[in-house]
Amino acid sequence: MTITSPTPDAVVRPEDETRRRPLLNLLMTGRTHGKRSPVTCMYKCDNACFHPVPNTSDNAYFRDIADAALSRRAVLAGGAAAAGAIVLSGVVGGGDPASAATAQVVGRGGGRAFGFEPIAAVPAEVDAVTVPQGFRWTPIIRWGDPLFDRRDTFDPNSQTAQKQARQFGYNNDYLDIIVEKNGREALLVANQEYTNAGIMFPPAADEEERLEQLRVSKAAHGMAVVELERGRKGDTWKYRVGGRRNRRITADTRMVFSGPAAGSDLLKTVEDPEGRYPVGTFGNCAGGTTPWGTVLSGEENFNGYFRATGTSPEHKRYGLSANASSYGWEAVDPRFDARQPGYENEPNRFGWIVEIDPENPDEPPVKHTALGRLKHEGANVSISRSGHAVAYMGDDERFDYLYKFVSTDRYKPGNSRGARAHNKTLLSKGSLYVAKFSGDSPLDEITGTGALPSDGSFDGSGEWVALMRDGESAVPGFTVEQVLVNTRLAADAVGATKMDRCEDVEPHPQTGRVYVACTNNTDRGKVGKEGATEVNPRNSNRDGHVIEITESHNDATSTRFGWSILLLCGDPSTNPNTYFAGFPADKVSPISCPDNITFDSAGNLWISTDGQPGTIGYNDGLFRVPLAGPERGRVQQFLSVPRDGETCGPVVHDEEGSVFVAVQHPGEEGRWAAQNSYFPDYIEPGALRGGKWGGPRPSVIQVTRA
Repeated sequence: MTITSPTPDAVVRPEDETRRRPLLNLLMTGRTHGKRSPVTCMYKCDNACFHPVPNTSDNAYFRDIADAALSRRAVLAGGAAAAGAIVLSGVVGGGDPASAATAQVVGRGGGRAFGFEPIAAVPAEVDAVTVPQGFRWTPIIRWGDPLFDRRDTFDPNSQTAQKQARQFGYNNDYLDIIVEKNGREALLVANQEYTNAGIMFPPAADEEERLEQLRVSKAAHGMAVVELERGRKGDTWKYRVGGRRNRRITADTRMVFSGPAAGSDLLKTVEDPEGRYPVGTFGNCAGGTTPWGTVLSGEENFNGYFRATGTSPEHKRYGLSANASSYGWEAVDPRFDARQPGYENEPNRFGWIVEIDPENPDEPPVKHTALGRLKHEGANVSISRSGHAVAYMGDDERFDYLYKFVSTDRYKPGNSRGARAHNKTLLSKGSLYVAKFSGDSPLDEITGTGALPSDGSFDGSGEWVALMRDGESAVPGFTVEQVLVNTRLAADAVGATKMDRCEDVEPHPQTGRVYVACTNNTDRGKVGKEGATEVNPRNSNRDGHVIEITESHNDATSTRFGWSILLLCGDPSTNPNTYFAGFPADKVSPISCPDNITFDSAGNLWISTDGQPGTIGYNDGLFRVPLAGPERGRVQQFLSVPRDGETCGPVVHDEEGSVFVAVQHPGEEGRWAAQNSYFPDYIEPGALRGGKWGGPRPSVIQVTRA
């Protein structure tokens, strides 16, 4: 493997260098749960692990119900007849659900995977980007780089909100590189999820400077669209200052609601009495690029931005509380104090899927109420054989759910103005479903350790339970507005299956199989909380797993599916109960906490991770996993990000041998006077030279052959 830096004078600090940690680390040592540092826990998810789990429903796992029915029928009618009844109830697509779920992927893409020698896992203390031998990495764009005018130069000692709104934002997550036909121009679209003032700014000299830093933080959230250019195919991309389509979307950008809940009383505020024009987006995690060329962004941990009453069932279900918010924006914007008259509904205006058209910078972003309100990790769309748009979505919370949306109208092929305008309305009207899983193994074989049951796999069948059908509520006692604004409560009511933090959910572009990255859930099996189930088979699940779903008849609009677990993640050298689709565990790269996923043109799955330092002791990275043939399940690590960093938004252009990732929160555990990373410029600490700074800057990087 090769550890490289983009500049000749790069400095990789020794692993034994002593650095001071934030006060927060001292206060929370030994109290963090799962995978993240204390700083990440506070800013990214409002210390979710320290609050009660929002899902207090008593939803029974589908297999529990089936086993109870089996026991009753066995007494009444004999075991054989009862078993037959249960098997028939789980049939998917006219065949056995287990075989449907566990069959190997038979289709491949038209491309050929590029070769690389997998890197060894990198210890969590290393502050460097690590790539395979024969590859190099370069930054494309960094936090603070000017988008519209080079005079908006980055200086961490004198940032202003006005300047930050014209610069690349902080902590990128979802990423896409949309290449144009000529191969020399492209659009980079990135989410900017959250900020960490402790390493972004020097200590405020007075109250006015402190308030301005809060305003800068607001301006650093949201999304960015940036034009890229290069001399010829295969060259490294560079971003274009002043590009016609360059755009920043922040917490203050005016947007519009679409769908059945637009105009609902639940969305009205004193500043928007019509309930149709929300302002801003933040907590933007993963996303997806639609077949019609727009980009979807998921608003995830929005609850931590608000101070609310926290007393209603709706507030409790979404983790809203009366405590001061994580960011303190209520000091500079009354919208973020939902206790105040006129702003009670402001939290309801977040937690949506946002659609932007990167080709039209003057078009307001759209928040689609038809896709429900939850802690959206993202949304990814495929077109069914019948032409309907189908969006898959995960709710990134312990014990929350997996969702699917099916459009009422059909996709129009082509890129004409009329077709594109029509397709941009597809997510405004349709049906919303939540997943209910059933396992096919006896409950006593699901031990909570991750040990395989006697049939050799965790698998079963499932159903998509309707919450909304063609714009009408399908949940007794809920109006359609209540279903969409309080989607978690509606899903509770229909008995959805509690999952281990569904993060990225993506349909395979060739096979149609759907892959669900379940990052982890260290609360599973604790006293008073649901224990292991076949679809979430490990108690105290620190390492996470990946589920493979096969829709009935390979029809994405179906309400039945088969499923199996593709990967039970972890380090096989220390955890014997890992599983890699049957591939020998001693021949894979260790992997933990799967997060974002994507595919290459050869049909392989690529997985980025978020939390390996806290689970298996290695920096987060990017991994390739074949889905077909004799190497199905062979996990191979391609890159590793710097100390404290997270690997986000992978994009694989394997026809060119290029890979792109967004490096989020490098050096997260440092502080202004004692930074913990020097990525991506690796110059002397505290220096500012030629727009480069001796401190961490979340960035988008490109990896190419050297």
